Amino acid sequence: MSDRSAFDRARRDPAAFWAEQARELAWHRAPERTLETLEDGTHRWFGDGELNTSYLALDHQIEQGRGDQTALIYDSPVTGTVQRFTFRELRGRVAELAGALRRLGVGRGDGVVIYLPMVPEAAIAMLACARLGAVHSVVFGGFAAHELAIRIDDARPKVILTASCGIEIDRVIDYTALVRGALDKATHRVEQVLVLQREQGPADLAALGFEDWRSVVDGSEPAAPVPVAAGDPLYIMYTSGTTGKPKGIVRDNGGHAVAQLYALREIYGMKPGEVWWGCSDVGWVVGHSFIVYAPLIGGCTTVLYEGKPVKTPDAGAYWRVVAEHGVNGLFAAPTAFRAIRKEDPDGALFRRHDVSSLKHLFVAGEKLDTPTYQWLSDLTGRPVYDHWWQTETGWPVTAPLTRHGEAEVRAGSTNRAVPGYEVVVLDPETGEALPADTEGAIALRLPLPPGCAQTLWNDHDRYLAAYLNTYPGYYHTGDGGYLDADGFVHIMGRTDDVINVSGHRLSTGVMEEHIATHPAVAESAVVGMHDEVCGEVPVGLVVLKDGVDTTPEQLEPALVALIREQVGAVARFRRALVVKRLPKTRSGKTLRAALRKMVNGEDFPLPSTIDDPAILDEIATTLREEGLVRQPGRPN
Repeated sequence: MSDRSAFDRARRDPAAFWAEQARELAWHRAPERTLETLEDGTHRWFGDGELNTSYLALDHQIEQGRGDQTALIYDSPVTGTVQRFTFRELRGRVAELAGALRRLGVGRGDGVVIYLPMVPEAAIAMLACARLGAVHSVVFGGFAAHELAIRIDDARPKVILTASCGIEIDRVIDYTALVRGALDKATHRVEQVLVLQREQGPADLAALGFEDWRSVVDGSEPAAPVPVAAGDPLYIMYTSGTTGKPKGIVRDNGGHAVAQLYALREIYGMKPGEVWWGCSDVGWVVGHSFIVYAPLIGGCTTVLYEGKPVKTPDAGAYWRVVAEHGVNGLFAAPTAFRAIRKEDPDGALFRRHDVSSLKHLFVAGEKLDTPTYQWLSDLTGRPVYDHWWQTETGWPVTAPLTRHGEAEVRAGSTNRAVPGYEVVVLDPETGEALPADTEGAIALRLPLPPGCAQTLWNDHDRYLAAYLNTYPGYYHTGDGGYLDADGFVHIMGRTDDVINVSGHRLSTGVMEEHIATHPAVAESAVVGMHDEVCGEVPVGLVVLKDGVDTTPEQLEPALVALIREQVGAVARFRRALVVKRLPKTRSGKTLRAALRKMVNGEDFPLPSTIDDPAILDEIATTLREEGLVRQPGRPN
């Protein structure tokens, strides 16, 4: 079936198309109802089906004769460790942890927060929760206690699974201190905290009131997979929104499994027994979809990597992993390859490794710039595919279909829509569809395909307001861009206050809220500035209260430390510039879009509603003096 034929079939009769894909799974009870439209505009996929995601990823693979095939390769250059788990061994570890969680009172529908580094136990914990029908929420280990506390209060877990430490290039991070701090801030009371002790930074569990993972888990009676409804939640994935409260994206079991298997085979072209490497973290959606669930459900070997693209030990780290483990397909954020290119521009370290196993590379999570694409393509001699998706969708929206061979690449585009999605560009003011090559708001025509979130955790009204109410009949992505005449999608950036730092979506509004707690600050605006390695980094423009006794030299490090403490090092907040005032409309709204363009040296129209145009000249002068804008744009 051709790409366009599949797209047309999925658009013309989505129920029939996805019923066919669902038959590829081993259901406990196969669904008879494929697609239902609900009164509020959301949809239910496979509503009467029953299955278990852990069974699909492990038990079913063993039943297909893959018990002795390697399921998971743990490669940790920061600890000098490589471990391999067969499907049978991995199922044993998962069933044992599930048994321990069941003994602690965790059952179907109960919550578990996972706050772990990139160790095998992270994947094991996810699969153990899925085995019981419990709802897991993985929180990225780079988030601070304050952010973890917010997620604990929203997810209301019975148990937290964590480790004594995480390991970065130059430091060991005490995870238990962060968890203890979060529990002290949270109002929800967690019944149990299990800690995986690591020799690089063991914790005093007695003083913390936590339990030792091994003592509780080892020897537990294995738990069998519990059949759950297709619509039951598998996990909650928190993502930044335009308010201080993160959005808890809910992923269901049935639609998720169907979409993951389809994406692995059709988009990434992976076959059972092949080796897949998703270069991400299980704290992000890529880690869920394409480190843990999709490759295992598809019978592939998956690589879980605890390290960085550079300095662990060098910029040849990725190529070493590909060569040693025979990686066939690789997925990483452009940030990773920009960092590699910066340290090994001529590819000397690349040429030390035999990467002949590699079929192609995929990049996503942020915009792929042309120089990085060209460098990577020329260096590897492999197809390099940009594609686009969101935490909310859980799998790619636009991407090539590589199952049947090499796909077309078009510079600046993330490819066409995948079968199941229909991408349209709407006029932000009228909501009307725009012609080709006209920039506007990127939207997806309903119904969304299986695997996409249809609600937020404990806040369905917010889901409707954020995604469905802006353009009736469409899902509002929050991204802007255009389609060319051939249907290739070009994503130009976010239309809200969310920025993309090394592939991590972070809210500038949240940073502004934290900056506002400093006693010297009257108000602030945080905008994203282009960065050659990270894609974007936040820059704060700060107005001081009258009469405060501080200097810019004193304030900037204080605010940097504040954001690091409240949001985490992942924010990469390094610059906070004091300005006399912020540009605003006559109604008092801060002109963040103009500031964003100014900080990035782009031309911008002078808003007709601006209160005082001279403010922009003042800020431009400050930016030039600080060396942040090489060629500042001018109002026109």
